[in-house]
Amino acid sequence: MPFIDMPLNELYAYTGRNPKPADHDDYWRRSLEELAGIEAKLELIPAAFSAPSADCFDLWFTGVRGSRIHAKFLRPKQAAGRIPAVVQFHGYTESSGSWADKLAYVSSGFAVAALDCRGQGGLSEDRGGIKGNTFHGHFIRGIDSGPDDLLMRHIFLDAAQLAGIVMSMPDIDPGRVAAMGGSQGGALTVACAALEPRIAKLAPQYPFLSDYKRVWEMGLAEDAYEELRTYFRQSDPLHEREEETFRKLGYIDLQFLSSRIRGEVLMATGLMDSVCPPSTQFALYNRISAKKKVLLYPDFGHEALPGYDDRAYAFMMELR
Repeated sequence: MPFIDMPLNELYAYTGRNPKPADHDDYWRRSLEELAGIEAKLELIPAAFSAPSADCFDLWFTGVRGSRIHAKFLRPKQAAGRIPAVVQFHGYTESSGSWADKLAYVSSGFAVAALDCRGQGGLSEDRGGIKGNTFHGHFIRGIDSGPDDLLMRHIFLDAAQLAGIVMSMPDIDPGRVAAMGGSQGGALTVACAALEPRIAKLAPQYPFLSDYKRVWEMGLAEDAYEELRTYFRQSDPLHEREEETFRKLGYIDLQFLSSRIRGEVLMATGLMDSVCPPSTQFALYNRISAKKKVLLYPDFGHEALPGYDDRAYAFMMELR
């Protein structure tokens, strides 16, 4: 079997390189307390898109720091009693995508909520208000203002907040809500289930935003992780604050949140992934104590993984 990373037996034992901040748990306790104090001001506005099997809405809510956050929300027209739901998350810089690609789940009896990450390709608002780089990259945005201003902190909280909003809807069964997505969407799937532990099932595909120092040491701070190299080149060219930088990134390193997950996990990893290296994915996977399974694609990288969508669909259908 070819490798770009560790041998398989080492991957299953690997628990990460990035330093964990000493106050990491308190940081997220305080963050969730801030989230709990927000008045969401939920709006469900009938969408211009329509489908015979679905009621479609633009869902708006107020997230942390006052930003208005958008998601597409669809639910079956004919539904008896409380129904299951799936929350979907998109890839880095992208958007919640088309309405039509969510209809398979709706026709199977699920409500679907698909987040637009703030400041990326969709309709959500990013109010900013931080020092330092706002030109290139989201996971380093806010790093010079302090951990509470990290943009990815806010996006992680948006993901959990959306799941909580869906769970609170009168026609949704809060015990049958799932999360899914690939790359950044895989990262937000993990973050959502960690910060909203009622998530019953999660299907993260090659999750991003884990074990930043490992990415750096592998020389793979490019593509999705390029902003890490940009940050050092522009803000710390001699790497005098390297340890401090990685420690700050530890607040939004998913390997340190994944132990909070209680739902069942179906992850997919391409062993030739040079964008989100397999070891960084296993760093979070190996810390999950809930029921879990990883599907390995030995010859695939950060790309479409044949059959995975069907496997994830069958996994979610267990909630029906």
